[in-house]
Amino acid sequence: MSSIKKIRGFQDIYGEEARKYRFVADTARKIFDRYNFQEIILPYVEDVSLFARSVGEETDIVQKEMYVFEDRGGRTVALRPEGTASAVRAYIEEKLYAKGGYTKLFYEGAMFRYERPQAGRYRQFHQIGAEVFGVDTPLSDAELIKMVKDILDELGIQIRLEINTLGDFESRKVYIKKLKEYLAEIKDSLCEDCRKRMERNPLRVLDCKVEGCRKATENAPQLIDFLPEEKVERFEKVKEYLKALEIQYTVNPRLVRGLDYYTDTVFEFITDKIGAQGTVAAGGRYDRLVEQLGGPPTPALGFAAGVERLMMLIETLPEKQPLIAVIPVVPEFNIEGLKTADILRKRGIKTELIMKEGSLKSKMKLANKIQSDFVVFVSEKPELKDMETGEQELFENIEDLRDVVEKKLSGD
Repeated sequence: MSSIKKIRGFQDIYGEEARKYRFVADTARKIFDRYNFQEIILPYVEDVSLFARSVGEETDIVQKEMYVFEDRGGRTVALRPEGTASAVRAYIEEKLYAKGGYTKLFYEGAMFRYERPQAGRYRQFHQIGAEVFGVDTPLSDAELIKMVKDILDELGIQIRLEINTLGDFESRKVYIKKLKEYLAEIKDSLCEDCRKRMERNPLRVLDCKVEGCRKATENAPQLIDFLPEEKVERFEKVKEYLKALEIQYTVNPRLVRGLDYYTDTVFEFITDKIGAQGTVAAGGRYDRLVEQLGGPPTPALGFAAGVERLMMLIETLPEKQPLIAVIPVVPEFNIEGLKTADILRKRGIKTELIMKEGSLKSKMKLANKIQSDFVVFVSEKPELKDMETGEQELFENIEDLRDVVEKKLSGD
């Protein structure tokens, strides 16, 4: 009988890759806590209308990429393709707005999109993200961008920042009309996908990565020329704050993001090290989305970062905690071995109890295989071996050994 294999586009994360995943997630959590964000754990399955109403019916995500199915209750549901819509739904449903002030939430977990698997892009992928509800100042835009940069800096990832402003929906309608007229004139120069986008989501044509499309739209009208003065001034303020924080950026008028809900500031942190799909973290403001989904008028902004893409850029991981292997010399000392391992673990020491039966030589081979830094031999008196130097030391009791182990692990 043939073995069962994982489904295409899904992956097992283990070993060194799991260490990278945990490093990314734990680093983000540390920074979120530093900025006083609270965690929210969101459902993996939502009513499909949540994403149609928020992400946009005409977006690629809703049109082509969602995992949609009917459950046994006859409801049409979807595996979440992104986190913002779910966070907004929770903000409304749990009446988090009733607390007053503003609300800062972060999340971590799997998302699902049916797209062609490639490096750093899977059908089940993982994101870290954060949302801020109830504040509409340019200051909040700059601080969110700074927080994302702090995460990337802490991970040791070199990136560049691109920003743009999408203004308000009313001005954008006027702009989109002009853009459609322009695109109609160059239609024959566009790729097949962009010809489809021309009517249903013309802004996405500007964001196309196909070189022919980028060249054809070089002289396209720019959105900022259609925005009211207060929106332009708002964007200038964001740029001023970023300069004050010594954050380098490039204004990219083509940066529109792929979701319909964005307004005003949008941003992307980009790398050139993982090919054309180089965006590793992105976000922006979405001041109408809470109201659009049935909540009170609430300004909001947020970001998300792809964990797998960040993992590809990790060059240095924190040093592993030293490992101690505990070996009962003979079966008669198994109970003492259990107790010894328990004592070491209670003191926060990473410990592996060698549980296989066999000769002492075979147990030492296993201790070597799991890359133990030290071995504790349990017999009448415990003995400690440094696997790097080969030095061995005999102790009267486990307490004396534990004190020496702690000193060695701390570098004393």
